[in-house]
Amino acid sequence: MKPAKQVVVVFGALAFGWLAIEMAFKPFLDKARSAMDKYHKETDQRSEDSEPEQNRPNRQSPYDPPPHVNQTEKTAARKVPVIAMAVAPVESKASLSSDLFYDILRRLDGPTLASAACACAAFCSISKEEKLWENVCSSMWPSTNREDVRSLISSIGGFRKFYSDCFPLIVNKEVTEYQGNDYPEYPEEWTEAEYYGDADEFESVAPSDFVSIVDIRYKDRTICSKVLWGIPNANEFNGWFYNCPFRIDLLTYAARDDDNEGEVFLSVSDGLPPILSMEKERKDGKLWMELRDGLRLSWIVVNKKVKQAANLASWSPLGGQRHWPTDKDFLIRFGSVLSAKDIFPCQVVECILIMKFRVIHTEGEGVPTTLKLTELSMQLEDMEGAHVNGRNSLLILKEALSCRRSKNYSEVLESCHLYSKAQSELKEEKMKNESRLDRLCIVTGIAAFLTFWYCIL
Repeated sequence: MKPAKQVVVVFGALAFGWLAIEMAFKPFLDKARSAMDKYHKETDQRSEDSEPEQNRPNRQSPYDPPPHVNQTEKTAARKVPVIAMAVAPVESKASLSSDLFYDILRRLDGPTLASAACACAAFCSISKEEKLWENVCSSMWPSTNREDVRSLISSIGGFRKFYSDCFPLIVNKEVTEYQGNDYPEYPEEWTEAEYYGDADEFESVAPSDFVSIVDIRYKDRTICSKVLWGIPNANEFNGWFYNCPFRIDLLTYAARDDDNEGEVFLSVSDGLPPILSMEKERKDGKLWMELRDGLRLSWIVVNKKVKQAANLASWSPLGGQRHWPTDKDFLIRFGSVLSAKDIFPCQVVECILIMKFRVIHTEGEGVPTTLKLTELSMQLEDMEGAHVNGRNSLLILKEALSCRRSKNYSEVLESCHLYSKAQSELKEEKMKNESRLDRLCIVTGIAAFLTFWYCIL
């Protein structure tokens, strides 16, 4: 082989080998290059920053943007460190007033404002202004714009505390795993005092202490805001409310709100997809998917006596049923898993929030597609699916205000899935036990029948 040809073959082999390595290890090479670029940028930034390291605030943000925050909020959250780095050198020269910083922070949403408070000392000081958090709460929960609700929030610690209590969602992973007969059942030997708990503790919980603040959004637009003071029909002690299943139907009772009274509708102008007929909707399910993906619910419960609040909703739907109970109804379920320690043997219960819409017009009728909100309710159920009575529900709601919460929405979903799994296992085992009992009864009946005829013959 000629030398020139050998050189061409060698260089061709090297080029082919380099190309193969580049394609095979491209993801790793990209990560390495990005890490090197990031390292160089951080080194340059540290060299340009004249502020000593020991003078910088060393805090972590109490909030991170959760998955249920929209994309605009996530983008703004990523820009906070950039804003802080740009302002820090100017702040040291005292060329910007606190009014300008305040004007910057008042444009941020809740998670971004909390992150900015940890960026520099100036932002931390200004972010303690109650007016900033009032604007955040009124933007996220329009019900807080009412004068009586603002007074309530001020009496329980202010808007900053209210946001920190209600923005994270309830998480309860202390769901008992089903393991054969080890699952805690309701023992028959329980006394009434043991079942209902401490009487003194119950007497400290009154239905009038609770306030429900409810907001419904569809595609980031508020369609319903209601406030319910107290729990309806629960005025008398030892009345029917305390022994009957607990249920709040928000649309049935007046909420001392003259401005927001009336029916709630959703139409094409709100972003609903037009449907020609219910027959077509049953086939493609487009309207159902839009409802399930676009609806958001916040149901905040406040206890005026203990000055605590919590959001009992799951923000986005956990499930639902379409065309139930009638062909034109859509039932959407929200909720959370609440602790019931020392109240129920199963230790946990499920707070179920039901939202039901009914189709009242379709495009085939010559008018835009329109839905009407027909139900918005809350009820509590134990692991066996039995409704919790009013007496125990008040105790559970009081405990829920001090339970663990999280801004990680995937953790909230995991908590609900654990409960559903344990509930399914319990139902399955009960069905097996009932099946065994049925077979035993059949065998016993056959044996008795054969014994009877054997004795006769």
